[in-house]
Amino acid sequence: MLTEQEKTLIRELQTGLPLSSRPFAELGDKVGLTEQRVLQKIEEFIEKGYMRRIGAALRHRKVGYAANAMVVWYIPEDQIEKIGQQLAQHKDITHVYQRKYHQSWPYNFYTMIHRQTRAECYHFAAEIAAAIGIKEYQLVFSTKELKKSSMHYFTENSHNKELNFKDRL
Repeated sequence: MLTEQEKTLIRELQTGLPLSSRPFAELGDKVGLTEQRVLQKIEEFIEKGYMRRIGAALRHRKVGYAANAMVVWYIPEDQIEKIGQQLAQHKDITHVYQRKYHQSWPYNFYTMIHRQTRAECYHFAAEIAAAIGIKEYQLVFSTKELKKSSMHYFTENSHNKELNFKDRL
């Protein structure tokens, strides 16, 4: 079971790191821990499976990537594992998902790509398709970002305050 101080640390971590040269020291000051102890706690949370990682979310539109596309693929079931691994290893693909397909929407695999223009997205998707040998794909472009956020735990608005943090993952 997590202590109140650990829950406070998790609440602080999920709001983003301070923009400073020593963000974990600054975070530690807020929650009453040393910088070293914050880093140890994060390592412990990862080891116990409470957290997967700490990552940075780049606001792609603000740095010049105005076009982002979900590339939807039809990949034969017996090739999913092999091709999925190839796509997941590609540095320019940010998300990789397998989904069930339906007769009216035959695509069973989804990847996200980001480029400066739609034309560049089409070109990149064609290169990837040729590399993996898949011809059945479409690009679905975002037209407007309506929400971009992560889950928040141990907040006043948590639906089930009694539920163990690990159980919510």
